[in-house]
Amino acid sequence: MTSLCRLLCALICAIALAAEDASSTTPAGGDPKRIYIANDDHTDFMWTADADTYGRAFVDLLDFHLDLADKTASNPPPYRDRFNADGSYWLWNYEQRKSPEAFARLIARVKDGTLSVPLNTVVSCYGGQPVEAVLRGMYYAGRLERRFGFRIPLAVAMENQTLPLGLPSLFAGAGAHYSWRGVCGCATRLAKAQLQNRPQEIYWWTGLDGQRLLLKWYSQNGPGIGGYWEAGSPVPAIEFVDGDAGFQRRYRDPLSGAPYRVIGVFGFGGDDLARKTGVPPPPTIPAVPGLSKIVSSPYCDHFHVIAQQQSNAQRQVIVSNESDFFADFEHRYGATLASVTATYGNEWDLYSASMSETAARAKRAVERLRTAELVAALVSLKHPSFLRAHSASRDRAFNGLGLFWEHNWTADGPISRPQRAAWENLVECDIDYYVDSVLGEGLIRLAGMVQRPGRSNRFLVLNPLGWPRSEAADLLYTGSADIHVRDVVSNRDVPHQIMNVTGARYLRILASDVPSAGYKVFEIMPGPGSAPQDDAATASADGGTLDNAALHLTIERDGALRSLIDRTSGYEFAGSIGDLRLNDQAKGSDDGEALRLENRGPVSVTICARSEAGLPHSTAITLFRGSSRVDIRNEITANFSDVRYWSFSTTLAKPQVHAEEVGAIILDRRRADGGDYADSHARYDHITVNHFADISDGAGSRGLTISNPDLAFAKMGNSTVTELDSTTPQLNFLAGGQIDGRHLGIPDQNGETHFLQRFSLHPHAAYDPVEAMRFALEHQNPLIATALIGGNDGPYPGTSYSLVSVNDPRTMLWAVKVADDGIERGIVARLWNISGVPVATTMTLATGITDAHRSTHIETDLEPVTPAADGSVPLQFAPQQLQTYRLSPTSGP
Repeated sequence: MTSLCRLLCALICAIALAAEDASSTTPAGGDPKRIYIANDDHTDFMWTADADTYGRAFVDLLDFHLDLADKTASNPPPYRDRFNADGSYWLWNYEQRKSPEAFARLIARVKDGTLSVPLNTVVSCYGGQPVEAVLRGMYYAGRLERRFGFRIPLAVAMENQTLPLGLPSLFAGAGAHYSWRGVCGCATRLAKAQLQNRPQEIYWWTGLDGQRLLLKWYSQNGPGIGGYWEAGSPVPAIEFVDGDAGFQRRYRDPLSGAPYRVIGVFGFGGDDLARKTGVPPPPTIPAVPGLSKIVSSPYCDHFHVIAQQQSNAQRQVIVSNESDFFADFEHRYGATLASVTATYGNEWDLYSASMSETAARAKRAVERLRTAELVAALVSLKHPSFLRAHSASRDRAFNGLGLFWEHNWTADGPISRPQRAAWENLVECDIDYYVDSVLGEGLIRLAGMVQRPGRSNRFLVLNPLGWPRSEAADLLYTGSADIHVRDVVSNRDVPHQIMNVTGARYLRILASDVPSAGYKVFEIMPGPGSAPQDDAATASADGGTLDNAALHLTIERDGALRSLIDRTSGYEFAGSIGDLRLNDQAKGSDDGEALRLENRGPVSVTICARSEAGLPHSTAITLFRGSSRVDIRNEITANFSDVRYWSFSTTLAKPQVHAEEVGAIILDRRRADGGDYADSHARYDHITVNHFADISDGAGSRGLTISNPDLAFAKMGNSTVTELDSTTPQLNFLAGGQIDGRHLGIPDQNGETHFLQRFSLHPHAAYDPVEAMRFALEHQNPLIATALIGGNDGPYPGTSYSLVSVNDPRTMLWAVKVADDGIERGIVARLWNISGVPVATTMTLATGITDAHRSTHIETDLEPVTPAADGSVPLQFAPQQLQTYRLSPTSGP
């Protein structure tokens, strides 16, 4: 915006203000209705312009409102300029591009309420995000809170028509109290009549753990009400909410029946950058004396003028920072307000599947973060400066996690689809770079810190999860095959095999009892040992069978499973529905090359398939010694442009499907049927599947857990946009595609020709969410083996070590990391009570704990927690509650 335009806008506003009598802050008479109007500029990031242009616009617009706030500071409080950014990325860009003094000026205005910012990075679609991606996208906001001593009470999810159930728990756990939502009503398959008539206009948005936010989500009516720029035409919007009979009927106190007298009308700019690229700007506002020539651009702010002009004896119009409305409404009506706990499914969230492999890489990086951060914590306890060199890449990665699922996956704006796709790839690379650099350097450092007597040929096996584990671990290996491997703790030989995977040679061992959030050491010794040498499973590539003590599998030549029999019960889990079996891609096809035995030994046996059926792909299926786990590795090796699935058809009668959505484990059926999906106003065709989905029979006697490391969504049976199929015992995982047609999302998978899409199957008795999550986490967080390179003087013991332990298995250690402000602030542990009941438990650190604090998920302290006499920290969890704690270690290991 030119300086002349700014000057003219400021002059118009100043003239209009001079003509007003601004001496009164409250209209005369009784209890006036209070209408809060909030100005913002909705961020359609990478829709109208490139990232740099948006960054410069953020700075320009914030400077404009800082100046205008100074000019209106002497006005009565309701008529002072206020502005609301819709993401912390505004402040990030300002800090990067301006001087410390300028940033201090900005922060002062955030602290005094003149400017507001939510916790989220930008406006995002949350349906396809892992939990830690949601949380890390708010970490910059948490750092601002601690650096400058204020709290951010807002978090928003905008424009997309659907919303996941677990998000209020994550937002509230991060410290938010309030949220508002306006939808586009465009690029949607939800009925217009539904968008115009929501069941509640404002309510307590509540998670399954009981945590809640006050959410304003109006029906779409009138001059933009219920949209993401409700006050784009502020005068008609004020008149509408003040007098429209339909709005008054919907927006009322359920106890008294009277319309609420505290009203919020939020959002002004509909991505103001549109005017810079030839896209028509929003319409001009209706004539207001002295302001009739001002278009709907937040640079030319006129809210302080309109608020004063539109106030009268019956209503007080207030320029809002949004939080003021919520605080007022909560004080007056919060005690009688309804609560809503439901998922509304996915819509624009689904469009990330149009770049399925890129989205999968982002999901994998979030999962590897768990291992990388444990390694960083172990190293930092002895080398406090370790993470300092990684701080810049951390900031880019965490911002990237807030940016990657930005809501414009519709990719239907002025920015070309190739530009959008290239940006998504760059953002994902920033995430990968941070995780892999910390993990790579950290493992090398840790390998030199664990004692190695006599420079023996030893390696450690690291367990990033919060319970002891016994399973396979792979060490990159180039040595002799004439060896045995010994567990240095038990002094017993362990089963091992040497194998080749994707061109690399590995030593695979069966590692038993690897401690929680810690490691165990093994030694490679010459000659034969005493461990079992028989194969982990019997295999027939010709007959397509794999058998161990727990399971019998029959494999088709295209990699589908024709049979999966649990040997204990004799039950056959593999079904055929619509000519699709387990791990099936092409109806009725078993075409392919002859099956081949890839690896076999005392730890595991793998059979591989290669087929052109469906899409060209290879499949590797593995059974392990003494395990009921079936690992499946699918690799699609061709580009595709249509919508594709991996189908899992079962024989489970009257199925019940549970899945980890986003911060909640939900039952995927409607509320009226005892599930967690909203009975209306939802999209039902694709559920979110983060770590797992579980399909069990209605009798509660048996089921199948499916671990899902790479994909984000699945279709239940024959579900459609309007109908949730809760009767067909089949899950179809979305391999990729443009779900809503060629004009929404990125065409042709952005040219990608390789897609890694893995699963793991676990037959079980009755469904248990704790068992299901443990299984999925074990599959997706493998034990990590690395050779020791130090001497006998390392700070960590040369046998085994466990940093963190939790005494109740229902409460899982979700993340353990160095505090975001540095190891000087201690260790942060995040835990999730996966069960549906309250849990009391304790947590300990091997180092001892000096003091502990419960914190928000973005690491701002909430309250101290007194350690018990034995040094443990007592913890209390609601059902399904996620909590975060900051712990100060007493000593080193």
